[in-house]
Amino acid sequence: MTMKPIHIIGGGLAGSEAAWQAAELGVPVVLHEMRPTRCTDAHKTGGLAELVCSNSFRSDDAENNAVGLLHEEMRRCGSVIMACGDAHQVPAGGALAVDRDGFSQAVTTKLEAHPLVTIDRAEVAGMPPADWDSVIVATGPLTSPALAEAIGALTGEEELAFFDAIAPIIYADSVNMDKAWMQSRYDKPGPSGEMAAYINCPMSEQQYNNFIDALLAGEKTDFKEWEGTPYFEGCLPIEVMAERGRETLRFGPMKPVGLTNEHDPQVKPYAIVQLRQDNALGTLYNMVGFQTKLRHGLQTEVFRMIPGLENARFARLGGLHRNTFLNSPKVLDNQLRLKADVRLRFAGQITGVEGYVESAAIGLLAGRMAAVERLGSALPAPPVTTALGALVEHITGGHMSDGKKSFQPMNINFGLFPDIEVPKPADGTRLRGKEKGRARKRAQSARALGEIDTWVGSVTAAAAE
Repeated sequence: MTMKPIHIIGGGLAGSEAAWQAAELGVPVVLHEMRPTRCTDAHKTGGLAELVCSNSFRSDDAENNAVGLLHEEMRRCGSVIMACGDAHQVPAGGALAVDRDGFSQAVTTKLEAHPLVTIDRAEVAGMPPADWDSVIVATGPLTSPALAEAIGALTGEEELAFFDAIAPIIYADSVNMDKAWMQSRYDKPGPSGEMAAYINCPMSEQQYNNFIDALLAGEKTDFKEWEGTPYFEGCLPIEVMAERGRETLRFGPMKPVGLTNEHDPQVKPYAIVQLRQDNALGTLYNMVGFQTKLRHGLQTEVFRMIPGLENARFARLGGLHRNTFLNSPKVLDNQLRLKADVRLRFAGQITGVEGYVESAAIGLLAGRMAAVERLGSALPAPPVTTALGALVEHITGGHMSDGKKSFQPMNINFGLFPDIEVPKPADGTRLRGKEKGRARKRAQSARALGEIDTWVGSVTAAAAE
C-alpha cells in the first residue's frame, strides 16, 4: 500500500531537518514552504533553510561547549543541516560559521533530489486539513498570522511574542585595516585550523563613551502595535543593552579580553567591536552582537564612529521583527505533540528553543518521532543526559513555571543537563574552580555521546519493527 505522507509546514532549518529525517527513515513527506510566493519581513530568498540574523552555528567544541556537543549529536543522527554546514563553513575561530547562500542552496538541492520529499510552494493558511493525520508545524518565529491565530484558538493560550533584532553586514574591503586587525579571541583555532578569524576594531575610553552617547540619542524604530512584547534576553538590540548601563556592552559583545592590538600592542583597548566572516568569499562580515533597532538613516552614521569603520559600506543594515512561540510546557507532550490535537507536532523556534542549531535539533527529533509513529511504533525522546534530550525536557517539562507565562526561549547549555560526578585525576590531586568546571563539562559530553549512540540504534530498531 502507498504510505500516507507526513506534512511539514515551514521550510526553515527545523522543517528542512524534519523532512530529511523522516524521508531517510523511509516515510514520504510533503514540505510546505510559502516562500517565495509569500515572503516574510526577515527572509530575502526562497531557499530552504535560509539564515536570516547570523551565519554562525556558534561553538564547534564538542568536548567543552554544549552547542558544540549538540553539533556532534546531530552529526551522529545524520543531520542534513550539519552536513551542509560542515561543507560550507567559513573561518570563524572556534565557531562553525557558514556561507549563507551556499548552505541554503545545498540544503535545498538535497531535499529537492530526495525521492520521498515533495516540496509544495504555497502557504498553509489556518489549521491544516483534517485528513492530514500527521503534521509537523515548523513555521519558526515568523509564523503567518492566519496559522498563528488558529493555533492560539486551538490551545486556548495567547501566543507569546518577543522582538528579535538583526545585525548589520559590512563589505570587508571597506574596513580600514590600518586600525583594525585579524585575530580570534585567545587565538583559539577554528574548525579549519585558522587562527585569525575575526576583524577587531579597538576603541579608547573616549571613543567608547561617544559611541554610547550616540546609541542612546539615536532615533529608534517605533513598533507601537507591539508595545508590551518582551525582548529575548539572548538577542537584545545593542541600544537596549546600552540603556541598562554604560558599561554593559564592555561586558558583552564589546568585551576587550583575549585580544591584542597588533598596531599598538602596549595599549589595551577599552572596548573592541568584532566582525565575523559571513560568506565563503570573505567579502562580507557580520557585526557580532550588533542587533539593532536604530533607524536605517542613523545606522551608517553611528556605526562609522567605530575605529576602522569610518568608511564602512553596508551590504545589509540592521532590523527588527517579532517572533512568536508556544507556551510549550503547557501545550506540548514529550513527543512534541499538541495536547489539544495530537496529530500536530511542533518543531523549531516556535517551541521555545533559541538558535539555529537548537531549532534544527527539534526538527530532527520531530521528524524521527513522526516517522517512527507512521511506521507503527513509538520513539522515546533521547535521554536528558544528552543535548537533544535536555532541549526536549526543557520545552516540555523541565521549565519551572511560577504560574504565569514565564516560559522563555532557551539556548542549549550545560545548566539543562543532570549533574555528574567529576572523575578524580589519576595522580590524586584535587580539582578546583574553573578546572573542576571544565572537567565536569568534559564528563557530561562524554556521557552524552555514549548515550546518543545508543539512542540512534534504538531509532533504527524501532523503524525496522
